[in-house]
Amino acid sequence: MSEIPAELRYTSDHEWVREEDDGSLTVGITAHAQEALGDLVFVELPDEGRLSEAGEACAVVESVKAASDVYAPVAGTVVAINEALEDKPELVNESPYGEGWLFRLEPDDPRNLEGLLNAQAYSALLDEEG
Repeated sequence: MSEIPAELRYTSDHEWVREEDDGSLTVGITAHAQEALGDLVFVELPDEGRLSEAGEACAVVESVKAASDVYAPVAGTVVAINEALEDKPELVNESPYGEGWLFRLEPDDPRNLEGLLNAQAYSALLDEEG
């Protein structure tokens, strides 16, 4: 199983969230999620300026096996997308916690991060899923 970075927060849908110095949130899918999907061939990212509710599908990652929705971890406004993924969706496979990030959100309320899983809780979730 892949290492789970301790500094990130997680959702039960296998998204990760990193709080940036400016208060924005970088969002991607976890190593577990990209391993389950296999090699990604296409990523559909949300439009900048899009308002998303927590839990709302706002991006799609597509592999040779399946397409999977990516959900907004908290309510907020999309302020940036990873344009590199348009030409290189495999960055998500190669560097899920680095260059393979998907989008950045400006959260409606930064305290909403408290409702997400820490690395220990996410690891326990993966153990439960087997």
